[in-house]
Amino acid sequence: MARLTDRALAAYAAVALPLAAAALPVHLQVPKYYAGLGLDLALVGFLLLAVRLLDAVSDPLLGALADRIPARHGGRKAMIGGAVLPLAAGFWLLFNPPAAQAQLAPWLAMTLVLTYLGLSAASIGHFALGSALSRDYAERTRITAARGIAALAGVLLAAAVPELLVRSQGAAAGLALFAAVYLPLLMAGALVTLAAGPAAAPLAARAVTLGALLQPLRNPRFRRLALVFLVNGVAAAVPATLLLFFAADVLQRPDLTPLFLVLYFVAGAAGMPLWVRLAARAGKARAWLLAMVLAVAAFVWAYFLGAGDVAAFAAVCVLSGLAFGADLALPASMLADVIDDDESRDGRPDGAYFGLWHLLEKLALALAAGIALPLLQWLNYVPGTAAVQGSALSWVYALLPCMIKLAAVLLLWLSGPEPRRASPAWKGAQA
Repeated sequence: MARLTDRALAAYAAVALPLAAAALPVHLQVPKYYAGLGLDLALVGFLLLAVRLLDAVSDPLLGALADRIPARHGGRKAMIGGAVLPLAAGFWLLFNPPAAQAQLAPWLAMTLVLTYLGLSAASIGHFALGSALSRDYAERTRITAARGIAALAGVLLAAAVPELLVRSQGAAAGLALFAAVYLPLLMAGALVTLAAGPAAAPLAARAVTLGALLQPLRNPRFRRLALVFLVNGVAAAVPATLLLFFAADVLQRPDLTPLFLVLYFVAGAAGMPLWVRLAARAGKARAWLLAMVLAVAAFVWAYFLGAGDVAAFAAVCVLSGLAFGADLALPASMLADVIDDDESRDGRPDGAYFGLWHLLEKLALALAAGIALPLLQWLNYVPGTAAVQGSALSWVYALLPCMIKLAAVLLLWLSGPEPRRASPAWKGAQA
C-alpha cells in the first residue's frame, strides 16, 4: 500500500504509547524504590546491568523470530500480542514485591527479565511491522513519525504520573497504583493495534540461523547507517544520563527537572511534522544532517549556564527538542529504505534489521554511561557539590555530546547521497 489512512496509522501507533510508558519508570523509579525497601544499591545496579545485557543479547534472536511467525498465526502482530503478556506480568510484579527481605533480590531479577523481554519483543515486532507497511519513500517517514508521537505521549505520561502518585500515596502504594493503571492502558493499546492496525506480508518460513541473524551486517548501507545511529545515540544519551546532576549542581533547581523533560519532549513532538515535510522534499539524510547541526547549535549554550539560569536552559530544551524530533522520525524510516536491499520473493527481513537496531540503542546508552560517569570522576566532580559555570560537569554535560554529535554529522555526510528507490513489488506479495 502507498499510503495508510489516518485511522489505520493511528491504530498502528496506538501500542507505542504504553510501550514507551513502561520503560521510563523502570529506569527512574526502580533503583530508588528497591533501595528504599532495604536492598543494597550496588546490588540493584548490578542486577539492572546484568538483566539489561541479557536483554540486549536477545534482541537479534527476537528480530529473527519476528520475521518467521507464519501468517496463519498472526505474523508480526502475533509477536506484539504475545509479548504483552510477560510485559504486563513483569511490570505488575515489579512494583508489588514480597515483604520478605531475602526474596527481594531474586524477585527483582525475575521481574526485570519478564519486563525487559516483553518490552523488547513487543517493540521489535512493532518496528518491524511498521517498516513493512509501505514501499513509499515519504510514507515510511509518516509512519515512524506517528509512532514517535505516540511514544512521546507515553514518555510524558510516565514522567509525570508515577512521581505524582509517589508524592501523594508514598512510594509503595503510588507505584503499585501506577502499575494497576498501566495494565488496562497496555491492553487497550495492544488491542487497538492488533484488531484495527494494518498488517504486512510475512516472510516465507525459514529456520533461525546465524546467517539470518547477521544478514543485516552484510549490507554496506546498513553498516554505514548503523554507525551514524550509534554515534548519534551516544551523543543524545550523555545529557540524558547527566540531567539530574546538571539540574541539581549547575542550575541548582532539581525541582524543575520534570518541567525541563516535558519541554524537551513536547518540542520533539512539535518538530516531527516539520522534519517529515523537509525529508520528503530534500531527502531524509539531508534533513537529519540539518537537525544534528541545529541540535549542536542549540545545546552548546548549556555550557555557559549557571545557577538560576532556568529560562535560558528552558530555551535550550525547547530548541534542542525541536531538533530531537528528527531523531524520532527519520533514522527508522531510513532503515526501512535500507532493508529494501534484502527484499526478495520471500519477503522482507525487517525483524532481523530492527533486532540489531534495538541492540545499538541499548549499546548507545551503555557507552554514554561508561564514558560520561568515569570521565566526571577523573575530573574530580563530586555529586551534590555546587558546580560553577564552565565546570567539569558543564563540560561533560554540554560540550562532550556536541563533539560526539559533530562526529555523527561527519559520518552521515561521508555516507554520500541516499538512493530514492522503491522496493520491488514482488509477484504474490500482499499488504
